[in-house]
Amino acid sequence: MSRLHLFLLLVVIVSALSVVTSQHKARKTFVELQQAQAKQRELDVEWGQLQLEQSTWAMHARVEKLATEKLQMQLPDAAHVQVVFAGKSRDGSQ
Repeated sequence: MSRLHLFLLLVVIVSALSVVTSQHKARKTFVELQQAQAKQRELDVEWGQLQLEQSTWAMHARVEKLATEKLQMQLPDAAHVQVVFAGKSRDGSQ
């Protein structure tokens, strides 16, 4: 065989090895992508559950119940309530 044939054989072998290597890297990257997408779906589900839990904890009726039972808070009498208007006085002037 001539040197040209040996050189071309070497180029073909290197090309074949680089194709195999790039396919392996592509498959490995695709598997990592699928794992990341699965983790994202899990986190999305957990986020939805946390939002639901937060809305449950912040319900007005629950907050009012805790305020009256645990903190012994009460609504003030009507005589102790004062309405404040933002930007205007009671007589309509500013």
